[in-house]
Amino acid sequence: MMVVESMWSNVWMTLWVSLLIQAVFFAFAATFRTDKVTDLSYGLTFIILAVVLLTQSDTAGLAGIVLAGMVVLWGVRLAGYLLSRILAIGRDARFDGVRERFWPFFLFWLGQGVAVWVIMLPVTMWFSRPGPWTTWMWVGGAIWALGLVIETISDAQKFVAKQAPGGNDRWMTTGLWKYSRHPNYFGELLCWWGVFVFAAGSYAGAAWIGVTGPVAITWILLRVTGIPTLEASAAKKWGTSEGYQAHVQRTSRLIPWPPRAH
Repeated sequence: MMVVESMWSNVWMTLWVSLLIQAVFFAFAATFRTDKVTDLSYGLTFIILAVVLLTQSDTAGLAGIVLAGMVVLWGVRLAGYLLSRILAIGRDARFDGVRERFWPFFLFWLGQGVAVWVIMLPVTMWFSRPGPWTTWMWVGGAIWALGLVIETISDAQKFVAKQAPGGNDRWMTTGLWKYSRHPNYFGELLCWWGVFVFAAGSYAGAAWIGVTGPVAITWILLRVTGIPTLEASAAKKWGTSEGYQAHVQRTSRLIPWPPRAH
């Protein structure tokens, strides 16, 4: 009974912390009608939740430190990259016509808070009932590390390419982007499935709710605001180009793979 109570206590605590962080950043963003802190708050919320879960646990041990560290390292890298990107480009076109309207902007921030909370469920569930180091932690850690490397490299390659003269007028075909149209998202999915595998070896009963996290981010990136949004934008920008159409036909949508022959 105490384990169940601890689990639901952590679930509700992480929800309220996530929403509180979004509320603080939303107040700033809405007041100044800016989108420079939207992505920063996203990564920062993961970091804060991981630290809170770790510091409130008396039995997490080495496994808990590593699990929280995985989330923190991923969050620091993402928040730093996204902040430097928005400072370089000046504005996020996704929020054109949104940042000026209170309720649509508010709903974005609310949705972001809920999304972070759900994605963090594998970690929340593990800290509700910390377990010893398992073989699955080595496997999950390796998957996470591979994902972080892929996401970091692909983001860096795209950032450099876009900052070059005329970079925004070309679609990515170099580096990892030669083998996938969205290698950064592939890396991100590996990170969160790796986190789940790391934690799942200690799951029992209702703790398996944690699988909702990687399933949710997979759905978001593949079906909602990730790939569909970018693909629609690219099609609008380059859809009439035979070169772009050929690129789409020969290049894997997500999983890096040698380009198909013409």
